[in-house]
Amino acid sequence: MKFSVIFEAQLADPTVEHEHQVVRDCVEQAVLAEEMGFDRIWAVEHHSLKWYAHMSAPEVFLGYVAARTSRIRLGHGVVCMPFRFNHPARVAERAAMLDLLSGGRVDLGAGRGGTEQETSLCGVDRDRTAREVEDALRIIGAAWQKEELEYHSELISIDPHPILPRPRQTPHPPLFLACSRAETLVQAAELGIGALVMGFAGPESIAGMRRTYDAARAARTGDRFVSTVVNDHFSVLCPTIVLDDRAEARRVGIRGQRFFAQSIGHWYGGAGIPDEAVVAGATGADEEAAMRRASEQVVARLHEQRIPVRPSATATFHADHAYGTAEDAVAYVERLRDAGADEIMCLIQMGTVPQEACLETLHVRDGVLGGAVGVVGVEGGRGG
Repeated sequence: MKFSVIFEAQLADPTVEHEHQVVRDCVEQAVLAEEMGFDRIWAVEHHSLKWYAHMSAPEVFLGYVAARTSRIRLGHGVVCMPFRFNHPARVAERAAMLDLLSGGRVDLGAGRGGTEQETSLCGVDRDRTAREVEDALRIIGAAWQKEELEYHSELISIDPHPILPRPRQTPHPPLFLACSRAETLVQAAELGIGALVMGFAGPESIAGMRRTYDAARAARTGDRFVSTVVNDHFSVLCPTIVLDDRAEARRVGIRGQRFFAQSIGHWYGGAGIPDEAVVAGATGADEEAAMRRASEQVVARLHEQRIPVRPSATATFHADHAYGTAEDAVAYVERLRDAGADEIMCLIQMGTVPQEACLETLHVRDGVLGGAVGVVGVEGGRGG
Protein backbone atom coordinates (compact mmCIF):
# COMPACT_ATOMS: atom_id res chain seq x y z
CA MET A 1 0.00 0.00 0.00
CA LYS A 2 1.15 3.53 -0.82
CA PHE A 3 0.67 6.67 1.28
CA SER A 4 0.43 10.23 0.03
CA VAL A 5 -0.63 13.74 1.04
CA ILE A 6 -3.01 15.89 -0.99
CA PHE A 7 -3.02 19.70 -0.99
CA GLU A 8 -5.95 22.04 -1.67
CA ALA A 9 -4.36 25.17 -0.11
CA GLN A 10 -7.52 25.94 1.87
CA LEU A 11 -7.88 28.83 4.27
CA ALA A 12 -10.70 30.12 6.41
CA ASP A 13 -9.58 33.77 6.43
CA PRO A 14 -8.32 34.44 2.89
CA THR A 15 -6.39 37.65 3.34
CA VAL A 16 -3.38 38.09 1.07
CA GLU A 17 -1.03 37.53 4.01
CA HIS A 18 -2.78 34.31 5.06
CA GLU A 19 -3.00 33.08 1.48
CA HIS A 20 0.74 33.50 0.98
CA GLN A 21 1.43 31.76 4.29
CA VAL A 22 -0.76 28.74 3.56
CA VAL A 23 1.08 28.09 0.28
CA ARG A 24 4.41 28.26 2.12
CA ASP A 25 2.95 25.93 4.77
CA CYS A 26 2.00 23.42 2.07
CA VAL A 27 5.58 23.43 0.80
CA GLU A 28 6.86 22.81 4.33
CA GLN A 29 4.46 19.89 4.71
CA ALA A 30 5.44 18.41 1.34
CA VAL A 31 9.16 18.52 2.18
CA LEU A 32 8.48 16.93 5.57
CA ALA A 33 6.35 14.24 3.90
CA GLU A 34 9.41 13.10 1.94
CA GLU A 35 11.53 13.07 5.09
CA MET A 36 8.91 10.95 6.83
CA GLY A 37 8.75 8.35 4.05
CA PHE A 38 5.53 9.19 2.22
CA ASP A 39 5.36 7.91 -1.35
CA ARG A 40 3.70 10.85 -3.09
CA ILE A 41 2.13 14.28 -2.84
CA TRP A 42 -0.87 15.40 -4.88
CA ALA A 43 -1.79 18.99 -5.74
CA VAL A 44 -5.25 19.94 -6.99
CA GLU A 45 -6.10 22.51 -9.65
CA HIS A 46 -9.04 24.83 -9.00
CA HIS A 47 -9.79 28.39 -10.08
CA SER A 48 -11.56 31.21 -8.22
CA LEU A 49 -12.80 28.90 -5.45
CA LYS A 50 -12.12 31.24 -2.53
CA TRP A 51 -11.79 29.38 0.79
CA TYR A 52 -11.96 25.91 -0.76
CA ALA A 53 -8.82 25.83 -2.96
CA HIS A 54 -6.20 28.48 -3.61
CA MET A 55 -4.07 25.99 -5.58
CA SER A 56 -4.61 27.46 -9.06
CA ALA A 57 -1.15 26.72 -10.51
CA PRO A 58 -0.15 23.24 -9.28
CA GLU A 59 2.52 22.89 -11.96
CA VAL A 60 4.44 25.75 -10.31
CA PHE A 61 3.89 24.38 -6.79
CA LEU A 62 5.01 20.89 -7.81
CA GLY A 63 8.03 22.28 -9.64
CA TYR A 64 9.10 24.18 -6.52
CA VAL A 65 8.60 21.08 -4.35
CA ALA A 66 10.56 19.00 -6.88
CA ALA A 67 13.55 21.27 -6.38
CA ARG A 68 13.27 20.88 -2.58
CA THR A 69 13.01 17.07 -2.65
CA SER A 70 14.71 14.08 -4.29
CA ARG A 71 12.52 10.99 -3.93
CA ILE A 72 8.83 11.66 -3.31
CA ARG A 73 6.52 11.40 -6.34
CA LEU A 74 4.74 14.52 -7.60
CA GLY A 75 1.09 14.08 -8.52
CA HIS A 76 -1.27 16.33 -10.42
CA GLY A 77 -4.49 15.47 -8.61
CA VAL A 78 -5.77 16.74 -10.97
CA VAL A 79 -5.17 18.98 -14.01
CA CYS A 80 -8.38 20.60 -15.27
CA MET A 81 -8.38 19.10 -18.77
CA PRO A 82 -11.16 20.97 -20.64
CA PHE A 83 -9.39 22.77 -23.45
CA ARG A 84 -10.02 26.35 -22.31
CA PHE A 85 -8.48 25.59 -18.93
CA ASN A 86 -5.45 23.85 -20.40
CA HIS A 87 -4.75 22.88 -24.00
CA PRO A 88 -3.79 19.17 -24.02
CA ALA A 89 -0.51 19.80 -25.84
CA ARG A 90 0.48 22.34 -23.18
CA VAL A 91 -0.37 19.86 -20.41
CA ALA A 92 1.88 17.30 -22.08
CA GLU A 93 4.72 19.82 -22.43
CA ARG A 94 4.53 21.02 -18.83
CA ALA A 95 4.19 17.55 -17.30
CA ALA A 96 7.09 16.22 -19.40
CA MET A 97 9.32 19.12 -18.34
CA LEU A 98 8.49 18.49 -14.66
CA ASP A 99 9.10 14.76 -15.12
CA LEU A 100 12.45 15.46 -16.77
CA LEU A 101 13.65 17.89 -14.10
CA SER A 102 12.40 15.77 -11.19
CA GLY A 103 14.10 12.61 -12.43
CA GLY A 104 10.91 10.82 -13.44
CA ARG A 105 8.66 11.39 -10.43
CA VAL A 106 5.44 12.73 -12.02
CA ASP A 107 1.91 11.27 -11.96
CA LEU A 108 -0.75 13.01 -14.06
CA GLY A 109 -4.43 13.02 -13.14
CA ALA A 110 -7.27 14.47 -15.22
CA GLY A 111 -10.48 16.15 -14.10
CA ARG A 112 -13.27 18.40 -15.30
CA GLY A 113 -13.11 21.45 -12.98
CA GLY A 114 -16.84 21.48 -13.36
CA THR A 115 -18.12 24.23 -11.05
CA GLU A 116 -19.92 27.13 -12.70
CA GLN A 117 -17.57 29.46 -10.84
CA GLU A 118 -14.55 27.91 -12.60
CA THR A 119 -15.97 27.29 -16.05
CA SER A 120 -17.33 30.83 -16.29
CA LEU A 121 -13.87 32.25 -15.56
CA CYS A 122 -12.30 30.55 -18.58
CA GLY A 123 -15.30 30.33 -20.89
CA VAL A 124 -15.51 26.54 -20.65
CA ASP A 125 -18.57 24.87 -22.17
CA ARG A 126 -19.83 22.67 -19.31
CA ASP A 127 -21.67 20.38 -21.74
CA ARG A 128 -18.36 19.45 -23.39
CA THR A 129 -16.17 18.90 -20.34
CA ALA A 130 -16.49 15.10 -20.05
CA ARG A 131 -15.75 14.58 -23.74
CA GLU A 132 -12.89 17.09 -23.69
CA VAL A 133 -11.26 15.32 -20.73
CA GLU A 134 -11.28 12.01 -22.58
CA ASP A 135 -9.94 13.63 -25.75
CA ALA A 136 -7.21 15.30 -23.70
CA LEU A 137 -6.12 11.98 -22.22
CA ARG A 138 -5.94 10.43 -25.68
CA ILE A 139 -3.94 13.38 -27.00
CA ILE A 140 -1.48 13.25 -24.08
CA GLY A 141 -1.03 9.49 -24.39
CA ALA A 142 -0.30 9.87 -28.09
CA ALA A 143 1.94 12.93 -27.68
CA TRP A 144 4.33 11.02 -25.45
CA GLN A 145 4.57 7.89 -27.61
CA LYS A 146 4.93 9.22 -31.14
CA GLU A 147 7.53 11.32 -32.94
CA GLU A 148 4.78 13.74 -33.94
CA LEU A 149 1.34 14.27 -32.47
CA GLU A 150 -1.60 14.28 -34.85
CA TYR A 151 -5.15 14.14 -33.54
CA HIS A 152 -8.55 14.85 -35.06
CA SER A 153 -11.96 14.54 -33.43
CA GLU A 154 -15.28 16.37 -33.39
CA LEU A 155 -13.92 18.63 -30.63
CA ILE A 156 -10.33 19.37 -31.60
CA SER A 157 -7.97 19.04 -34.54
CA ILE A 158 -4.17 19.02 -34.24
CA ASP A 159 -2.00 18.69 -37.34
CA PRO A 160 1.37 16.90 -37.00
CA HIS A 161 3.67 18.56 -34.46
CA PRO A 162 6.46 17.24 -32.23
CA ILE A 163 5.65 17.67 -28.52
CA LEU A 164 8.80 18.62 -26.61
CA PRO A 165 10.47 17.71 -24.34
CA ARG A 166 9.86 13.99 -23.86
CA PRO A 167 9.26 12.83 -20.27
CA ARG A 168 11.88 10.97 -18.27
CA GLN A 169 9.56 8.02 -17.57
CA THR A 170 9.11 5.56 -20.41
CA PRO A 171 6.81 5.80 -22.21
CA HIS A 172 5.25 8.46 -19.98
CA PRO A 173 4.07 9.33 -16.44
CA PRO A 174 1.19 7.22 -15.09
CA LEU A 175 -2.27 8.59 -15.92
CA PHE A 176 -5.23 8.92 -13.54
CA LEU A 177 -8.83 10.18 -13.58
CA ALA A 178 -10.79 11.86 -10.78
CA CYS A 179 -13.73 9.54 -10.04
CA SER A 180 -16.75 10.58 -7.97
CA ARG A 181 -19.45 8.51 -9.68
CA ALA A 182 -19.90 4.98 -10.99
CA GLU A 183 -19.75 6.29 -14.55
CA THR A 184 -16.29 7.81 -14.12
CA LEU A 185 -14.99 4.67 -12.38
CA VAL A 186 -16.12 2.64 -15.39
CA GLN A 187 -14.59 5.23 -17.71
CA ALA A 188 -11.22 5.10 -15.90
CA ALA A 189 -11.13 1.31 -16.08
CA GLU A 190 -12.06 1.27 -19.76
CA LEU A 191 -9.43 3.89 -20.57
CA GLY A 192 -6.81 1.87 -18.71
CA ILE A 193 -5.94 4.56 -16.18
CA GLY A 194 -5.91 4.86 -12.40
CA ALA A 195 -8.79 6.08 -10.25
CA LEU A 196 -8.59 8.95 -7.73
CA VAL A 197 -11.64 8.67 -5.48
CA MET A 198 -13.08 10.67 -2.60
CA GLY A 199 -13.23 8.60 0.58
CA PHE A 200 -15.58 10.72 2.68
CA ALA A 201 -18.45 8.21 2.67
CA GLY A 202 -16.36 5.57 4.45
CA PRO A 203 -14.92 2.08 3.80
CA GLU A 204 -18.23 0.47 2.81
CA SER A 205 -18.72 3.03 0.07
CA ILE A 206 -15.10 2.57 -1.05
CA ALA A 207 -15.61 -1.20 -1.27
CA GLY A 208 -18.58 -0.62 -3.58
CA MET A 209 -16.56 1.76 -5.75
CA ARG A 210 -13.74 -0.76 -5.95
CA ARG A 211 -16.18 -3.46 -7.07
CA THR A 212 -17.45 -1.16 -9.82
CA TYR A 213 -13.90 -0.39 -10.97
CA ASP A 214 -12.84 -4.05 -10.91
CA ALA A 215 -15.96 -5.19 -12.77
CA ALA A 216 -15.24 -2.68 -15.52
CA ARG A 217 -11.62 -3.82 -15.66
CA ALA A 218 -12.73 -7.44 -16.02
CA ALA A 219 -15.17 -6.57 -18.81
CA ARG A 220 -12.98 -4.22 -20.84
CA THR A 221 -11.64 -5.23 -24.23
CA GLY A 222 -8.78 -2.71 -24.50
CA ASP A 223 -10.27 -0.89 -27.48
CA ARG A 224 -10.66 2.32 -25.43
CA PHE A 225 -7.20 2.39 -23.84
CA VAL A 226 -5.56 5.81 -24.10
CA SER A 227 -2.04 4.39 -23.95
CA THR A 228 -0.05 1.23 -24.53
CA VAL A 229 0.62 1.21 -20.78
CA VAL A 230 -2.22 0.35 -18.40
CA ASN A 231 -2.40 1.83 -14.88
CA ASP A 232 -4.92 0.12 -12.57
CA HIS A 233 -4.03 2.00 -9.37
CA PHE A 234 -6.93 2.80 -7.00
CA SER A 235 -6.20 5.80 -4.72
CA VAL A 236 -8.55 6.81 -1.90
CA LEU A 237 -8.71 10.19 -0.18
CA CYS A 238 -8.73 9.92 3.63
CA PRO A 239 -9.21 12.91 5.98
CA THR A 240 -6.41 12.50 8.54
CA ILE A 241 -5.40 14.16 11.78
CA VAL A 242 -3.11 12.18 14.12
CA LEU A 243 -2.16 13.62 17.50
CA ASP A 244 -1.18 12.17 20.88
CA ASP A 245 -4.44 13.59 22.26
CA ARG A 246 -7.26 11.54 20.67
CA ALA A 247 -10.04 13.97 21.62
CA GLU A 248 -8.15 16.96 20.28
CA ALA A 249 -7.35 15.15 17.04
CA ARG A 250 -11.05 14.43 16.48
CA ARG A 251 -12.03 18.00 17.31
CA VAL A 252 -9.41 19.50 14.99
CA GLY A 253 -10.12 16.99 12.23
CA ILE A 254 -13.90 17.27 12.29
CA ARG A 255 -13.72 21.05 12.46
CA GLY A 256 -11.39 21.11 9.46
CA GLN A 257 -13.61 18.69 7.59
CA ARG A 258 -16.68 20.82 8.33
CA PHE A 259 -14.90 23.77 6.75
CA PHE A 260 -13.95 21.61 3.75
CA ALA A 261 -17.54 20.42 3.34
CA GLN A 262 -19.09 23.85 3.72
CA SER A 263 -16.65 25.52 1.36
CA ILE A 264 -17.07 22.92 -1.36
CA GLY A 265 -20.83 23.02 -0.77
CA HIS A 266 -20.77 26.76 -1.30
CA TRP A 267 -19.32 26.44 -4.80
CA TYR A 268 -21.01 23.22 -5.88
CA GLY A 269 -24.45 23.70 -4.39
CA GLY A 270 -24.89 27.23 -3.09
CA ALA A 271 -24.50 26.12 0.52
CA GLY A 272 -23.55 29.54 1.85
CA ILE A 273 -20.21 31.00 2.86
CA PRO A 274 -18.26 28.68 5.22
CA ASP A 275 -18.74 29.15 8.94
CA GLU A 276 -15.32 30.40 10.00
CA ALA A 277 -16.07 30.68 13.73
CA VAL A 278 -14.29 28.22 16.00
CA VAL A 279 -16.00 28.00 19.37
CA ALA A 280 -13.54 28.16 22.23
CA GLY A 281 -13.49 24.88 24.16
CA ALA A 282 -15.58 23.03 21.58
CA THR A 283 -15.42 19.24 21.85
CA GLY A 284 -15.47 16.60 19.15
CA ALA A 285 -19.15 16.03 19.96
CA ASP A 286 -19.85 19.75 19.47
CA GLU A 287 -18.13 19.65 16.09
CA GLU A 288 -20.06 16.53 15.03
CA ALA A 289 -23.33 18.23 15.94
CA ALA A 290 -22.31 21.34 13.98
CA MET A 291 -21.41 19.12 11.03
CA ARG A 292 -24.86 17.49 11.11
CA ARG A 293 -26.50 20.91 11.12
CA ALA A 294 -24.33 22.05 8.20
CA SER A 295 -25.27 18.92 6.26
CA GLU A 296 -28.96 19.62 6.81
CA GLN A 297 -28.45 23.17 5.56
CA VAL A 298 -26.76 21.94 2.39
CA VAL A 299 -29.61 19.53 1.66
CA ALA A 300 -32.18 22.30 2.26
CA ARG A 301 -30.38 24.70 -0.08
CA LEU A 302 -30.10 22.06 -2.79
CA HIS A 303 -33.81 21.36 -2.51
CA GLU A 304 -34.55 25.10 -2.73
CA GLN A 305 -32.59 25.27 -6.00
CA ARG A 306 -34.19 22.05 -7.26
CA ILE A 307 -30.80 20.39 -7.49
CA PRO A 308 -31.00 16.60 -7.02
CA VAL A 309 -29.50 15.51 -3.70
CA ARG A 310 -27.14 12.64 -4.40
CA PRO A 311 -25.09 10.82 -1.73
CA SER A 312 -21.99 12.69 -2.88
CA ALA A 313 -23.65 15.97 -1.89
CA THR A 314 -23.52 15.10 1.80
CA ALA A 315 -20.79 12.43 2.01
CA THR A 316 -18.25 15.12 2.92
CA PHE A 317 -20.05 15.56 6.27
CA HIS A 318 -19.43 11.94 7.35
CA ALA A 319 -17.18 12.20 10.45
CA ASP A 320 -15.66 8.69 10.80
CA HIS A 321 -12.12 9.02 9.46
CA ALA A 322 -8.47 8.72 10.49
CA TYR A 323 -8.83 11.09 13.44
CA GLY A 324 -7.18 10.20 16.74
CA THR A 325 -3.96 8.57 17.86
CA ALA A 326 -1.64 6.69 15.50
CA GLU A 327 -3.29 3.44 16.59
CA ASP A 328 -6.76 4.83 15.79
CA ALA A 329 -5.59 5.93 12.36
CA VAL A 330 -3.93 2.58 11.60
CA ALA A 331 -7.16 0.76 12.46
CA TYR A 332 -9.13 2.99 10.09
CA VAL A 333 -6.62 2.59 7.26
CA GLU A 334 -6.79 -1.18 7.66
CA ARG A 335 -10.51 -0.88 6.86
CA LEU A 336 -9.72 1.14 3.73
CA ARG A 337 -7.09 -1.41 2.72
CA ASP A 338 -9.61 -4.22 3.13
CA ALA A 339 -12.07 -2.20 1.04
CA GLY A 340 -9.59 -2.22 -1.85
CA ALA A 341 -7.47 0.93 -1.54
CA ASP A 342 -4.06 0.73 -3.20
CA GLU A 343 -3.11 4.14 -1.85
CA ILE A 344 -4.23 6.36 1.01
CA MET A 345 -4.27 10.07 0.06
CA CYS A 346 -4.14 11.81 3.43
CA LEU A 347 -6.16 15.02 3.49
CA ILE A 348 -4.51 16.92 6.33
CA GLN A 349 -4.42 20.54 5.20
CA MET A 350 -8.05 21.59 5.70
CA GLY A 351 -9.00 25.23 6.13
CA THR A 352 -9.08 25.50 9.91
CA VAL A 353 -6.35 22.97 10.78
CA PRO A 354 -3.33 24.81 12.25
CA GLN A 355 0.08 24.19 10.74
CA GLU A 356 1.31 22.68 14.01
CA ALA A 357 -1.34 19.95 13.82
CA CYS A 358 -0.49 19.26 10.16
CA LEU A 359 3.20 18.85 10.97
CA GLU A 360 2.54 16.67 14.01
CA THR A 361 0.27 14.45 11.91
CA LEU A 362 3.08 13.96 9.40
CA HIS A 363 5.79 13.06 11.92
CA VAL A 364 7.11 9.58 12.60
CA ARG A 365 6.44 8.37 16.13
CA ASP A 366 7.47 4.95 17.51
CA GLY A 367 8.15 3.55 14.06
CA VAL A 368 4.74 4.58 12.72
CA LEU A 369 4.21 7.43 10.30
CA GLY A 370 1.62 9.47 12.14
CA GLY A 371 0.14 11.17 9.10
CA ALA A 372 0.59 8.21 6.79
CA VAL A 373 -1.52 6.30 9.29
CA GLY A 374 0.61 3.29 9.82
CA VAL A 375 2.99 2.60 6.97
CA VAL A 376 4.78 0.18 9.28
CA GLY A 377 1.70 -0.72 11.31
CA VAL A 378 -0.41 -1.88 8.37
CA GLU A 379 0.27 -5.31 6.90
CA GLY A 380 1.45 -4.98 3.35
CA GLY A 381 2.62 -1.39 3.77
CA ARG A 382 6.04 -0.17 2.71
CA GLY A 383 8.76 0.32 5.31
CA GLY A 384 9.04 3.66 7.07
